[in-house]
Amino acid sequence: MRFKEIKYLSILFLLVACASMGTPDGGPYDEDPPVLAKSTPVLYATNVKEPKVELVFDENVKLVNAFENVVVSPPQLEMPEIKSSGKRVTVELFDTLVPNTTYSIDFGNSIVDNNESNPYENFAYVFSTGDVVDTLAVSGTVLEASNLEPIKGIIVGLHSLREDSAFTSIPFERVSRTDSRGRFTIKGIAPGEYRVYALADANQNYLFDQKSEKIAYMDTYVSPFATEAMRNDTIWRDSVTIDTIKSVRYTRFQPDDLVLRAFLEKVNFQYILKSQRPEHNRFTIFFASENRELPKVEGIGFGFDSGYILEASEKMDTLTFWLKDSMLYRADTLSFAVTYKVPDSLGFEIDRCDTLTLVPKKKWEKLAEDEHKRLEEEREKFFKIERRKEGYDENNPPQFIPKTKTLPFRFNGGNLMDVNAEYRFVFEEPLLFADTSAIHLYLKVDTILKPMECVFRRNERNVREYNLFAEWRPGQKYLLEVDSAAFKGIYGGVSEKISRNMAFRALEEYAVLYVNVPGVDDRAIVQLMNGSEKVLRKARNKNGNYAFYFIRPGKYYLRMIMDENGNGEWDTGDFEKGIQPEKVYYYHHVLDLRALFEYSQDDWDITRPLDKQKPLEITKQKPDKEHKKRNRNATRNFK
Repeated sequence: MRFKEIKYLSILFLLVACASMGTPDGGPYDEDPPVLAKSTPVLYATNVKEPKVELVFDENVKLVNAFENVVVSPPQLEMPEIKSSGKRVTVELFDTLVPNTTYSIDFGNSIVDNNESNPYENFAYVFSTGDVVDTLAVSGTVLEASNLEPIKGIIVGLHSLREDSAFTSIPFERVSRTDSRGRFTIKGIAPGEYRVYALADANQNYLFDQKSEKIAYMDTYVSPFATEAMRNDTIWRDSVTIDTIKSVRYTRFQPDDLVLRAFLEKVNFQYILKSQRPEHNRFTIFFASENRELPKVEGIGFGFDSGYILEASEKMDTLTFWLKDSMLYRADTLSFAVTYKVPDSLGFEIDRCDTLTLVPKKKWEKLAEDEHKRLEEEREKFFKIERRKEGYDENNPPQFIPKTKTLPFRFNGGNLMDVNAEYRFVFEEPLLFADTSAIHLYLKVDTILKPMECVFRRNERNVREYNLFAEWRPGQKYLLEVDSAAFKGIYGGVSEKISRNMAFRALEEYAVLYVNVPGVDDRAIVQLMNGSEKVLRKARNKNGNYAFYFIRPGKYYLRMIMDENGNGEWDTGDFEKGIQPEKVYYYHHVLDLRALFEYSQDDWDITRPLDKQKPLEITKQKPDKEHKKRNRNATRNFK
């Protein structure tokens, strides 16, 4: 056969071969996880002296987020070197090996194959530097104390020492890290009694030495033990068909249901976080934490006893001073001495005095120049319009009167409102006076307006906020009218006239919810929340019963706070004082409330395990998706 004929036949063969290929990706998917072929030292080796471990698998592997997922116990103060190459994974420990100690290197699911990232699941390599390998384990869950959210990635550790000081001065003896469900398992534990702690370890030294670190601790000791148990194992014929369910004997390590409630302690130090003077007429001081008593602010070089109106936050950690004296707010630079309480090294409160120098963004001269320019433009516009009018006399021009400065405010009442809502006026500056006789409220009955009594009262929490109270009735319509100049601010601003139609939802548009929680005392508070966990209502205990009226249809959730100190809010814990955070419980179902219905919830069992209380719909920390073996090979056509 000649060369030219051979060439044509070769090309034809290649074309036919290419045309007959079913898919270009090279065959079935790899569904099998890697298998450990050997290790050096061998798994569960004793009397190990070398700090280096080598694992060899049956295929090429890689590490996924080794820094986050791999946990070495006892904890290593110097970060181990963990790397993969081809079929090998190596771990080198740089801390000196402790004699007669069991070491565990918990890889979790971080070792995966190169092709499909099938994980070598829940793998822990264990060895001992002594004659015995300790095999006990404890498991549990770490939750946010305030809202029962699972905490991912927090360190959980053990101490055999009974003293609380071990947590603050000695690294953990054995550690683990929580997964996406907040679950942890501490392995390689010797028999004995242990204290269990959780720590968001900011500086990686495995001890609680910073108040900014989130912690949890158990009041009681745990004693690990093992028992023989049975469980059902499911054998799958394929991804959707069960082949066999059989009972398998296994070793159960307990306790395996520990729950730790993590919290941040209150900051027990105080300082001025920042200060600012956005306008000449006011300045604000921000503190790092709440003040138990009002700080003292004194002017340096000028009197400041009564030259201001103070607007303080509820915890007095934010103070805004509205300056009334024009001689003060015209000054471009103001200096103050601020005296407030701070704890000393023994926890006793002492006075601290800081000096603040406050300068606004614009100098008063510039503001005056801008105001003069604005008035000139307003004057020019006024005369431009007047000159166009018939009978304008240039020798006897009309008097120019500048427009009165307006006082902006917001009123949250609308066209359709809830009976039990609060109706507020919020002004941009404190009021000099309020003429309540200029506020008119009418009940609209067909076309007739019936005058109604109302009360206009300042909110105790905010000097610029006022509430409007009246006998609001479901299904009724109202007209609110406020005359012009009803309100005047301390800087001369005057309010404009408003007229607002107001309508309230009918009773038929609401649901009623009754909640019964047996076995709780009068300190318990139940909160009604939406899907974002925003608290919409709260009710205190009345013989185990709670009532919520005028609820609009929708989906709601319930949370209970055991208000130990009766301050109406959740309080965190204090490790040094041995105070746990106040307990929080969730009703484990969503409530789908409909109009015209009365609901009674009598099945709230607060003894249900805490990690099984919060509904998944509002749990923000969702579990990571499990790696599922794909059965795509069965549905593909290979030719």
